[in-house]
Amino acid sequence: MSITEIQKMSNAERIQTMEALWEALCRQENEPISPDWHEDILSERLSKMESGQAKFYSLDEVKKRLLE
Repeated sequence: MSITEIQKMSNAERIQTMEALWEALCRQENEPISPDWHEDILSERLSKMESGQAKFYSLDEVKKRLLE
């Protein structure tokens, strides 16, 4: 399916397609392999949390920052 075909779909059709894809992924026996950089980022974030250097934002703060 191409992006052009997806753009022609209604929002309801897109959501149905996403749900079908998600269902197919959930039923897949093999777990997808995460790239190595995922572990690097997670390790870095955990280190920041443990050292007290992590910054946390409320959902309202995130929404405000995204709209700026």
